[in-house]
Formats: sequence, C-alpha cells, structure tokens
Amino acid sequence: MKTSNLKFLSMAAISAMIAFTSCDEDDPTDNPNTDGTENPDGEATGYSSELFQAEANHNTINFDFSNTFSNLFVGTIDGGADMPSVNSFFTAAAYQGAVSADNNWTAGWTLTTEEGGDNKADQEAVETLTGTLSEDKTLEANKKYMLSGDYIVETGATLTIPEGVTIVAEADDDKVDYILIQQGAKIVAEGTAENPIVMTATKKEAGAWGGIHICGKAHSNVEGGTGKSEIGDATYGGNDDADNSGVLKYLRIEYSGYAFDSEHEANGFTFYGVGNGTTIEYCQAYKGSDDGFEFFGGSVNVKNVIAVSCSDDSFDWTEGWNGNGQFMVAYQEAEESLGYDCDCLMECDNNGDNFAATPVAHPTLANLTLIGNGGSKQGIRLRAGTQASIYNALVAGKGMCLTTETAETEDALVEGTSVLNYITLATDITCKGAE
Repeated sequence: MKTSNLKFLSMAAISAMIAFTSCDEDDPTDNPNTDGTENPDGEATGYSSELFQAEANHNTINFDFSNTFSNLFVGTIDGGADMPSVNSFFTAAAYQGAVSADNNWTAGWTLTTEEGGDNKADQEAVETLTGTLSEDKTLEANKKYMLSGDYIVETGATLTIPEGVTIVAEADDDKVDYILIQQGAKIVAEGTAENPIVMTATKKEAGAWGGIHICGKAHSNVEGGTGKSEIGDATYGGNDDADNSGVLKYLRIEYSGYAFDSEHEANGFTFYGVGNGTTIEYCQAYKGSDDGFEFFGGSVNVKNVIAVSCSDDSFDWTEGWNGNGQFMVAYQEAEESLGYDCDCLMECDNNGDNFAATPVAHPTLANLTLIGNGGSKQGIRLRAGTQASIYNALVAGKGMCLTTETAETEDALVEGTSVLNYITLATDITCKGAE
C-alpha cells in the first residue's frame, strides 16, 4: 500500500509546478527475480519521448495548464479517442480529461477542500456495527450507524446500505475500525448524488479508520493464484473474473488509512481479486492517509471515481489488475496547506516480486484528470512490469508527470501492447526502463 494526499491548487500553483523536473528518490525497481539486472530476457528496446510524441499517439508534453481548468479540476481539452470503439464499457467522450464544464458529475456528493465528518451529528445512532454478519442485513435509509472494530460480512451474506446512510467509525475506542467483505459475500451500497452514503470517523484526520476491503474470486498473479488481504487476513483470488461482490455507488469514504504498522496501512477502497460483475461508480476517497483506491489483481471496472487529498497514491494497482476505468480524478492539495506530502497520482505495478507474473496487469483507462501537489514526484508511474492502455488524460502538478521504470513495461509500449494516446502532460516523460 502507499500514501497519497490530494486537494485543490490554484491555477497559479499548477503553472508554477510545471517548472519542476528533478528526479524522485523513491524505491528501486530492480527485478527481485533476477540477479539484479533490469531485464533477464535481454536489453529493453527503450521507450522515449520521441515515441510518446509520435504523431499517431496525439500526445503533448510541457503543456501550460493555466487556462484549462475553470473551477478546480473542471475542464477538458478537445480531441480524444473514440472509446466505445475500444470496448463497450466506455461512454463516448472524445476529449481529454475527466470532468467537462457541461457535465460536472462530482457536484453535490463529493468534498473538495471543506471539512467532512459526521453529517448527522444531531442524530442518535441506530446501532453499532461490529463483529461478523452471517446473514443478509439492510440498514435504514437516512440513518446514522456507528462502527466499532472490524465488521466482517461473511460468505453468503449481503450487507445492503441505502441512500443517506452515515457510518461513523469510533476512532477513539482503541479498536481498528474497518468493513471487510469476504469472498462470496456482497455489499450493496447505493446512494444518490443528492443523498450519498458517507463513511467517516469521529476524528476528522487522515488515518482515523480502515476503510472498505472487498475480497473476490477473480484472478491474482501472486504465487499460487490466491492471497490474503493485508487487513483482515481474508482469502482472495481464483479464476472467476465475472465474480460479483455487489455495488458501490455514490459513496464517500473520509479519513481512512489506519496504519497497523509500517507495512500494513488501510486504503479508502481496497479491491482484492474483485470481479467485473461488481459495480463501482461515483465513489470518492477523501483525505485518507494511504491510497485512495487500490487494486490487488482482479478485473473490476470503475467509473466516475475521485480521490482527493489522500497521502499516498490516489490510484494504485498491482497483482495483475486488468479492469477498465473511465472518468477518474486525482487531486492533491499543496503540502503547505494540507500539512503532509503526497505520493503518486497513479502507481502502477504488475507484481513487485516478479515483473513477468501472469496474467499481466493491463487496465484500460480513459478520461483522466490527475493534478498533483508539486514537488519532484511522479504523476503516472508505470513500473514492475505493468502494461496499460491509457487514453484522454490530463496530468499536471508533478515534477515527473509520467515515468516508465522497468524494461518489461517499456517493451510493451514499444511493441504496441500498451497504448498511451491523447495524453497531455505538464512535463516531459521520464524513461528509466533501460537503465
């Protein structure tokens, strides 16, 4: 897991950050399954700025974004790939960026810079959610519930959360608060734009509680094909990429990212081997102390998702995730006002223990707006053998807006297995795969 913080920068701040080009001193990308050489199968062909800017790719570097966004992250650039021709998951949106001025799908249910927390402070909680759920349960709409410790939805059970529900983690009770959905269980949490579901904590600070963890039966490229969740030690993985773990819609998670130790920090939304029968739409991770959204393998698709001021990576994938994603926003507030730094806007791995592990991570993503909080770190960081097809993206606010860091990743770009089309960056790309 990682840590990414986001919020909102003025147009002047975005323009100023375009000047940053220094290198990041982050962890190495040596393949752990080799003797230290970067590519055990031979030298990388080598990706380059020239290839990135080939005419057929429609990509742009060193772009001045100062006049792009009319309101925080709202704004697009005309011209983009015809995504329905790529596959039927995608909505037609032939522009670069996630939020157009005539369709601000984030309005009304997301937070930007304002304070979150218990929005039903004047209500008594209906009950406290804790322990295990072994049979179907439906919460009451527009009511408040407390969360104390772990709340585990066991195989065969469904937790249904209607619109307007607020769940408040008791961050002061010396328990680790999180919701875990086991393999074969479901969560059906469907809010509305006017009346979203809110999951928050009694402490209005990043890391107050542990977020949502969903374990499915879709693939993972960990050794043996199955693993255990970092939080809750639940089994995930398998071979059912159409597995259905339920629905998350118009759901905001605030102040997540509880740190169990230096190696185990909870994200906002964590998807372990989640299948594409699951629906993830209109979800926000707000001011968490680890990643906003993290994918451990699986094939789950996401649409209209936003990560704001999470202290590690806004979006993170590993273990072979190959789902689709469209209309994705990451926004990081400047460290001076937020109080902590942020890492990548997207950290993208295949498998950190074996770069060539199969099935290889290869999501297809379109219509992204990724705005960082300055400094020399990465925007989109492609490494550890990942492949990716990314279209219609705007990336600003990072010293290295796009990096390619392993030979396997760069070979896929050179060979055309991976695709980067209609991408506009505030900086040049940085290629490290052939080092």
